Amino acid sequence: MNNKNFDVYLDLGSSNIRAGAFSKTEPENSFQITKSCVSDFTIKNFNLLNAGPTIEEIILTLEKKSKEYIDKIDLMIDSPEFFSVSLSLSKNFDGSKLKKEDVQFLIQDAKQQILRNYQDIKIIHIIVQNYKIDKIDYDFLSTEVDCNTLCVDIIFICLPKKIVDELKKLFTKFNVLINQISFSSYAKSLSYRNNFTIDENIAFIDMGFNKTSIIYYNKNIIKFFNIIPVGGNHITKDISKILKIDLLKAEKVKLYFDKDQNFLNKNKLSLDLIQNIIFARVEEILELCDKSIKLNQVSHGIEQFKMVLMGEGSKILDNEFKEKISFSKVINLIEETNLGICESAVKVSQGINKREVVVVPKKQLKTGFFEKIFHFFN
Repeated sequence: MNNKNFDVYLDLGSSNIRAGAFSKTEPENSFQITKSCVSDFTIKNFNLLNAGPTIEEIILTLEKKSKEYIDKIDLMIDSPEFFSVSLSLSKNFDGSKLKKEDVQFLIQDAKQQILRNYQDIKIIHIIVQNYKIDKIDYDFLSTEVDCNTLCVDIIFICLPKKIVDELKKLFTKFNVLINQISFSSYAKSLSYRNNFTIDENIAFIDMGFNKTSIIYYNKNIIKFFNIIPVGGNHITKDISKILKIDLLKAEKVKLYFDKDQNFLNKNKLSLDLIQNIIFARVEEILELCDKSIKLNQVSHGIEQFKMVLMGEGSKILDNEFKEKISFSKVINLIEETNLGICESAVKVSQGINKREVVVVPKKQLKTGFFEKIFHFFN
């Protein structure tokens, strides 16, 4: 039995680590901690050396503030190694009554097929995109409906096992277990989705350190996601190369180019030149995102869609500067807060996406069941 007064959620980003401790009884006493820390979550250059000491410092601070020993967390991670696999499965029921167990077994079968074909991956999220009963689409199913043929479309969001194992090994050093891992771009998009009209087609563009994620929704259904290997750090490198300054100074120029005129004058830097460097790379990233979305138009029927920019890399744009970008679509900006990002992980753990299969430990279930479906049936 969990007698803790706080639930702890940690967002492990490529440039920042955020942690939120949320009080179960007094929400006003919840708090968050943010520390700058550069990590690399690519398989080729995987590096958590900087993250270890920072995470240890955060855990000690959380324990001091909450006055509780932290032995378990929910973790969000921002990695360019995330990828998705889509699968459609069907089964004949010959007019018999459809039961929840039938859907569970079909989803379990799909999961096992994915694991057999991708043996070096860990499934992080299982999301049902659509149900089709006798060629009719359903958002949700009614209990014990007559069914001849059931077809289920599922998207699996996956991460290489190597990364998951390294994360578990890292937190084990601090005697902390990872209760659940979430994809940060997905979690944030779910949290922010309610800020927009439900009928809108929306592409959430999460511009991170070395990658940009695209999470596309039609109504409340995730249609696809993609990751482009270009992010905010590429803007910093552009500034460093063109202005012939080191990366630390280039990062400061990027963050404060429109806020500290004295800094620019002191270092004899041109505001117009810096804007051109930044906007050129941002426009390239947005064009790549737009191209990726349009490539999916044939299979997903996308016509008009709204583009919403979020993530650390998007902070260089405000409402004034986003209007100066020569990009055909209107860009919407999400004003993110560190606490709000941590709250995204809370919402995922609470089942905000009613189409997601909630994975629970085997010991909590009867033999043969590995997933539990909370929302799929009315």
